[in-house]
Amino acid sequence: MSSSDEYEYTMTDLPSSGTSVTGTDDYTQAEYELSAAEAGEFLIELGERLQAGDDVTLSGDGWDLEFAYDDAVELEIEHVSGADAELEIEVELSAADGSDSPPTLG
Repeated sequence: MSSSDEYEYTMTDLPSSGTSVTGTDDYTQAEYELSAAEAGEFLIELGERLQAGDDVTLSGDGWDLEFAYDDAVELEIEHVSGADAELEIEVELSAADGSDSPPTLG
């Protein structure tokens, strides 16, 4: 994975309504309310970067995150049935150097 192979996902292109961003010096969490088509487009682009082994750069309103990840990826699928049925799919990338230190926020 080299910096010349990085791809930037510009999160600011996503709808700003329904967006929640929480951040400190070492933690950022962003949640977006998207259409299924918008989420699918983002996931396809992210998947292509993962398949290519490229580092990932994410950008949002007032934050940038550059991340070199380890080849092992944790995929978690959670399903809740009932009146408020939900399906949650989480992709977790660990830092390439194996440390627990957070990625650099620019």
